[in-house]
Amino acid sequence: MKAPSPDQSMYTPAWQSLSERKEGARYFEAGYRVRTGDVDQQMRVRLDAVARYLQDVANDNIEVTEFRDTDPFWIVRRTVIDVIRPISWPAGFTAQRWCGALSTRWTNMRVRLTADHETNRFNPEPREPGLIESEAFWINVNDQGMPSRLTDDAFEMLSSMTDEHRLRWKSMNPDKAPSAADVDLPDRVHVLRSTDFDPFKHLNNAAYLEAVEDELIDHPDLVDVPHRAVIEYLRPIVPGTTLTLRRLRDGDRLLIWMLIPDDAGEQQVAATVSVSKLPGSELPA
Repeated sequence: MKAPSPDQSMYTPAWQSLSERKEGARYFEAGYRVRTGDVDQQMRVRLDAVARYLQDVANDNIEVTEFRDTDPFWIVRRTVIDVIRPISWPAGFTAQRWCGALSTRWTNMRVRLTADHETNRFNPEPREPGLIESEAFWINVNDQGMPSRLTDDAFEMLSSMTDEHRLRWKSMNPDKAPSAADVDLPDRVHVLRSTDFDPFKHLNNAAYLEAVEDELIDHPDLVDVPHRAVIEYLRPIVPGTTLTLRRLRDGDRLLIWMLIPDDAGEQQVAATVSVSKLPGSELPA
């Protein structure tokens, strides 16, 4: 007998729009290109490609700041990606990055990607300009990987970009996975490759979203309209780990729990993902 369905109210997201840039505040801007390795079979820039863009922009940003030597180590706790208008190939795009909120040890860094689409023989139709808004919760860490206070100079520069100086962590995804018996979709093992890992032997942030793209193949209605993806990283995934995905489709939202075995072999949540339609994003009839 199938177990009773989980209480769906626990999965209802609390919608909140991303903050706008403070008028007159400093920000970083750089231009990039969409490459064919960034897009899916419909030439849409994939979520994992967006995550790589955000990493590249962050690295480029810190290299031109005053604290590249004093505050060089950061880890991402959460990334929010709002695909307002999809970006596709071919295109050039501009990234603007600024601090949307901070505390003494972490920041919400906003990145806005705006694309001017081009045409070629493979994608000859004109497309409207692309727009992706994102926000990442970055934790400043020391060379041992432990949360660390920002230096005074870094805090002064970042705090000038925002009036929110008391940022607190609050999860946006349900972090407790339902039992396998309580969901309709069977668990799926996602095979990890050696190229998915960074020099610190942690699964690269973008590689998590490659697994999500595999799932979205079966949920095209979520990505055919403006949508939000939220990934929260809870535990590191190291080489040799078996990664299992538990999936739940709840109305206009897909939830994914990425499970890894603990020392006793019991499944624990390493990351949570939600992909949902943005409010008012239904396709016209």
